[in-house]
Amino acid sequence: MVALMAEPSACGVGHGEQNSKRNRSEAVVAYDHSRITLKAENNHGNSDYINASPIMDHDPRNPTYISSQGPLPTTVADFWQMVWESGCVVVVMLTPLSENGVNLVSEHIWCEDFLVRSFYLKNLQTNETAHRHPVSLPVLDGPRDPQLGQDPAGLPQHMRCHTAWLGFGRTNRVNRKTAIKGGGERRRDGAGRSGTYVLIDMVLNRLAKGAKEIDIAATLEHLRDQRAGMVQTKEQFEFALTAVAEEVNAILKALPQ
Repeated sequence: MVALMAEPSACGVGHGEQNSKRNRSEAVVAYDHSRITLKAENNHGNSDYINASPIMDHDPRNPTYISSQGPLPTTVADFWQMVWESGCVVVVMLTPLSENGVNLVSEHIWCEDFLVRSFYLKNLQTNETAHRHPVSLPVLDGPRDPQLGQDPAGLPQHMRCHTAWLGFGRTNRVNRKTAIKGGGERRRDGAGRSGTYVLIDMVLNRLAKGAKEIDIAATLEHLRDQRAGMVQTKEQFEFALTAVAEEVNAILKALPQ
């Protein structure tokens, strides 16, 4: 899995002098041929750049996902501009349930494994409003701290059960654009955990549409053609394979005998 890499692609725009400061990590920058372009005239910095990539399955005119780095303090407004201009209806944040001493679990929680909120986003220039659904899901890896209940592979123990991800996917697997931003304290680059989420959801979407054969490795290469570093660790890839296998088993058990 580690040796499976996409064809080299240029990242000249993201590495430019004016835009490099907008990147959380220089290791994962949007490709020039596959990046979200903001409307510069609506941007406070008069820039069209954000470190985010449209991710499509089959139709390049209709990307299903946007994989974005976690916003920096200076790019938060850019992130919400992207959500507005791209028409994202669901925002998925891959983050621990608590971070820096702040507990993210609230009365809005659905279950112990993911929480969902709803809010209205308002464009102050036009006074338009739009309904959005931000979703928080647990991380796929994290700092290896025994006090946090993590195993030697770096996976939180509760993530050994894939029920939360599969349950969320069944509830939200519809044709609507989803913005996914990276989580976790170490990278937040919108590639590792974000790539794992997209890989699982894309494969399960194909299954739901009746696909008989799916090449998961080829699907991963397809994602990496659109954003560098999608699925970064062996544990993340194994997690994706196990999640898909569990869903396939659930489908088979539901078939009439």
